[in-house]
Amino acid sequence: MRHLNYNHLLYFYTVAREGSVARAAKVLHLTPQTVSGQIKLLEEAVGEPLFIRVGRGLTLSDTGRVVQSYADEIFSVGMALTQRLSTTAQKSPRALRVGVVDSFPKLVACRLLGDTLSDEDPARLSCTEGKLEALLADLSVHKLDLILSDRPVPTELNVRAYNHVLGTSNIAFFAPRSWGDSLDQGFPHSLAELPVLLPNASSALRRSLDHWFDEHEITPNIAAEFDDSALMKTFGEAGLGVFPAPEVIADDVQRSFRAVQIGSVQDVHETYIAISPQRKLRHSSVLKIAKTAEAVFALK
Repeated sequence: MRHLNYNHLLYFYTVAREGSVARAAKVLHLTPQTVSGQIKLLEEAVGEPLFIRVGRGLTLSDTGRVVQSYADEIFSVGMALTQRLSTTAQKSPRALRVGVVDSFPKLVACRLLGDTLSDEDPARLSCTEGKLEALLADLSVHKLDLILSDRPVPTELNVRAYNHVLGTSNIAFFAPRSWGDSLDQGFPHSLAELPVLLPNASSALRRSLDHWFDEHEITPNIAAEFDDSALMKTFGEAGLGVFPAPEVIADDVQRSFRAVQIGSVQDVHETYIAISPQRKLRHSSVLKIAKTAEAVFALK
């Protein structure tokens, strides 16, 4: 049997459904001669007649009934696909797929991304957390639209990606509110006496803090180290130590983690970067993030 022509199958299916070539031709907006000719071509491809003439009418042959059962299924699936695609086009929102580096402050990410959800036609936000190198791999194959990072693209990586600085914030230290309000006295040297929670030694912020400690001849009393900044703050909320966080979100940190700011580290800051696959930001929601960043970082 030769390859099936689905146009021929449609003409057969319509004749079988309508009961005559004439009625099928009217539905298909074709001449009866064209429909008859197409049915004949399908029968030649099948190798057997599909219709039997009975008086002035047509009835399906045994082979015709088999073909009709398959045609019913084929065109039902086709109709379902058409309806699904139509529904998807009408209802599915645009997607915004953002990778968030695991050391990126979660409250900063929330401030930057949250405004995109309040648009009249918001993009459906999908966030993935991970190491910068892994997220860059996803960005390079278009699995992500944007990465929020606290460090730029490493120069040694051969990745087509561009850095867009969103803003900078000084770092401050916070203590559990239950510890009282007098902890700012003697700061920063009090960090040698209090249990201190710090980012992991491999992070850019930790390296900056270590340098700052050395400059001020402070040996911090390190209680624990963390890859995840939110987990570090959660330990702080539990009363297990003081912890650093961006001063630009000081109000959020104090409210969300029941903490109090005990001092600001003016010599240590974090820079927050949007990494995109394009030199110029184009995605409407990404442009909204950049505009939000201007407002957020203008506050400090």
